[in-house]
Amino acid sequence: MNKIPASVTIITKNEAINIEDAIKSVIDFDEIIVVDAFSDDATIEICNKYPVKIYQNKWPGFSAQKQFAMDRATNKWALSLDADERITPELKAEIREAITNDRYSGYYIPRKNFFLGKWIRHSGWWPDYTLKLFKKDVSRFDDREVHEKVIVNGDTAKLKNPMEHYSYRDISDFIKKMDNYSILAAREITARGKSKPILIFDMLSRPAFVFIKMFFLQKGIFDGRYGFYLAILYSFYTFLKYARALEMKGK
Repeated sequence: MNKIPASVTIITKNEAINIEDAIKSVIDFDEIIVVDAFSDDATIEICNKYPVKIYQNKWPGFSAQKQFAMDRATNKWALSLDADERITPELKAEIREAITNDRYSGYYIPRKNFFLGKWIRHSGWWPDYTLKLFKKDVSRFDDREVHEKVIVNGDTAKLKNPMEHYSYRDISDFIKKMDNYSILAAREITARGKSKPILIFDMLSRPAFVFIKMFFLQKGIFDGRYGFYLAILYSFYTFLKYARALEMKGK
């Protein structure tokens, strides 16, 4: 079968545990670009086993690194893939059809999120639509520190088939990533110029709201203990980013 006429971009930093499965899931796309932030594990060695274009770039932040990768794509269409995401055969068929029809400038793809080996069906984690497929010439990543997204100048639509997202291997992995994300989020919060009293109120109130939202309003209770874990962990992350914003304000 002919290659899918799109470029896949993946950014990496010590992703040896994930990158091979990610590449295998998109091996039938026309172009695969990996931008690596000088990994010191086997990430590059694994990538060299496949027909992948590899670039190394010092880490400038999530948005800038993904934009760096997109700028090197040569196809009209680009698919931004994280190393812990997988494209299923059903989704590939739908992507091929969407690109052929060329009706929209971008497509949101639902993500089937796994946590501790379990598919999370609630907790705000499903269907988790994310804009992943887009026309390169009318799209650009925003400049956020964390939770970056693609801005598309044109009409967008939603695809039906989900991609698979193996977000956190275990609770320790979650805590490690949230430690880094909370610092980036705190920088964004301080850049908004919030006063210390408001930050203190946010630090005290927002974690409770996050728990109530995820576990009750978004029905995380139906995910059992996994939904409880997620609600608690995201509550802690929320507390941490506002606590760190306060810490930054005090410096």
